[in-house]
Formats: sequence, structure tokens, C-alpha cells
Amino acid sequence: MSTPRPEFLKFTGHKSFTQRLVLSTLTGRPIHISKIRANSPTNPGLAPHEISFLRLLEAVTNGSSMQISYTGTTMTYQPGLITGALPGFGAADGDILEYQLPATCTRGVTYFLLPLCLLAPFSKSHMNVRFSGPGVITSSTETGDLSVDSFRTAILPLYNLFGIPAARIELRVLQRSCTGPHGSGGAGIVELRFASQVRLPKTLHLNRAPGRIKRIRGVAYATGVSASNNARMIHSAREVLNPFVSDIHIAAQYDQAPLIPDAAEKSGSKKRMGIGFGLSLVAESSAVGVLYSADVVVPPKGGIVPEDVGKRCAYQLLETINQGGCVTGAAAGSVLTLMAMGSEDVGRLRLGRDVVGTEQVIELARDLRKFGASSWGLRDVDDDDTGDIIVSVKGTGVGNVGRKIA
Repeated sequence: MSTPRPEFLKFTGHKSFTQRLVLSTLTGRPIHISKIRANSPTNPGLAPHEISFLRLLEAVTNGSSMQISYTGTTMTYQPGLITGALPGFGAADGDILEYQLPATCTRGVTYFLLPLCLLAPFSKSHMNVRFSGPGVITSSTETGDLSVDSFRTAILPLYNLFGIPAARIELRVLQRSCTGPHGSGGAGIVELRFASQVRLPKTLHLNRAPGRIKRIRGVAYATGVSASNNARMIHSAREVLNPFVSDIHIAAQYDQAPLIPDAAEKSGSKKRMGIGFGLSLVAESSAVGVLYSADVVVPPKGGIVPEDVGKRCAYQLLETINQGGCVTGAAAGSVLTLMAMGSEDVGRLRLGRDVVGTEQVIELARDLRKFGASSWGLRDVDDDDTGDIIVSVKGTGVGNVGRKIA
């Protein structure tokens, strides 16, 4: 008796690319994506960072298969089992998986870390990956990616709310880098060690008032430029934030720009890459699990003084806090996905009206519905006049296939 041919879920366009691949891997439903930049006259099909993510997905899973058309505008993906960094399944250096990003990558390393951390709790073994190569950008980017500092201090602690101990999640920045010339390349080194594998995430109830901001923490980083830029960014940011909060601490981090081989020179010479500076701020609320973050980095072409970077980041943080809710737009996708994959109970999350109305959250709701999850329930908050919305999400009970016996 022949096995029935799997039914592919059909999507179009390149938006929410990693999100759909993650949902396909978690639910085991194969997908077919067409019209990927089909109308682009110069760069049709999959972009370099999307191909890099497909290779990463292939490295941390076992049995997954993908087919890409000749032009790159159509692809199919059949998911396999999430194995993590198992010896013999890609983990070469002990228990860690080495992954190289090409110099043509224009996205920050958090573009890969966010979906990877969504897969890691459902992995069969620990998810240990080291990102290296000329394409690793640890700073925030103009394309909207977070810096590794905001990811570590504002995204990873939220896993505690689902019974996934954040104390067993470690993110090491071995070499910092900003965006290289023309917005691509950075040559940083980042190591993720995710040892918090669970059978099923807990149901989340984060529908209380977000509370008041009690402290602000941050990191000012400079790579390959004068370390005095850090002090100038910190001073200008504190000028804006000091009237609101007294407990402010911003650390200064200076690194030399990484050296990479110069492809233009045949003599074996090297050049500095990833030069720049930026600022990451995180505000902690009096309510447990409520974090707000902001990221600003100097553009690759320069032309912005450190004082402007500091003030922009401070004002961006104030705008994020003003949006309300218990979760920012940057973390909403991760939290809502874990809620949908958790135990078969109704979880509740308080979000700001501006966050719920973003394209990313609406697209996530549609994708989850297509993958078989329940529709969300929305209602206004009655306790105050903030205009926030309570989102009710029923879990599908997908859980960790590799740990069903345990």
C-alpha cells in the first residue's frame, strides 16, 4: 500500500518567510511557496539570507527536504524532526554546530536567532549553534533586525513565562560587528546554547496591567571606531531619560573591527569589516515579564553623530513604552507562536492597539489559522482607558515530538 501524497499548504510572496517555515516544521505540515519576488526585474527569487536560513533549517533537522525552482521564485518544503546539535547530524566541534553566513547577507544575526529559538524548545537535543563568517551582523540593521543585546535582554527572558528556563539559554557574543559597506556583511561571531527543551510550553496569562517602568538598562557598542563614541551616546540618551527614571545603567562595549581576507587583493592581505557604533536600551517594568526595547545603529554610509544615535534610541524607547501592552512588537511574534504551540488551554496576552494592528501580527494570525490553529479572540481592556487589547489564544498541543515518551 503506497503512502498518501502529503497535502501542501500554499502561500505566495516572500513576506513572513521564516515564520511559515518555522510553523511548518513545528506542525509537520509541508508547504508550497510561489511568486517569491517574481516581479523583481533585477533580483527575482530567494534572497541570500533566505537561502542561508534554509540551509540552517536543514542542518538542525533530520529528514527535511526542500525543492527550489530554477529561478528561485517557487519552492516546496517538507519538514523533518528537529534534532538540534546531535553528534553525527551536523555538530562537528563537540556538541556545537558551526554555521557560516556568506558576505552577501544583509540581515542581522537575530533574523536567524529568532526562529531558531522558536524551534529549540521542541528539539530532541540541545540547540547549540555558532554563527561565523563574513556575513554575521551583531548590531541592529536598517531592515528592522534587533541587535544581539536587545535579543538577549528583551526576548530570551520571556521564555521563562512558558516554563522554559532562560537560565539554561546562553548567548555569547565572541566578536561584535556592525553592517558593512552597502548594507551587507559584518564578520562577527555569535554562539547560541539553548539547553531548555520541554515537552509542552505552559499556558501564558499575561493580561494584567503592564505596570510602571522601574529601571532602564542598555549597551552602547563601538566597533573599529573611537571608544569615546560610547560615552557620547550614553550621555545624550541619559539627557532624555533621566527626568523619567533614576535607575539607569548603560554599559559601554568596545571591540576592534574583525579582519577578513580582501577579495580584491590577491596578495593575501586583509581588511577591517563591520565598522560602526550603536545603542541598545531595555526598560523593565514593575510587572513580571514586561520588557520594552529600542535599537538604533549608525547607517553603513555614516553621516550621523553619536549624540543623534543616543537621542533617537531614547525617543524610540519612549515611543515603544507609549504603545502599551505587555509585549512589544519585536517580541509579539515569538510569544504568540509559543502560545499557539502550547498546551490545549486558552492563554491571554495584553497587547497595545498599535501592536495588534501591525502587518506582522495580522499575518501571523492568518498563518496560524491556515496551519490548523484556532482563531484568536480579541476584546478591549475594561479596567482602564489605555485602549489595549486582550488577545486570547488556544494552544494546539503540538509539543515536542522527540520527548513524547519522557
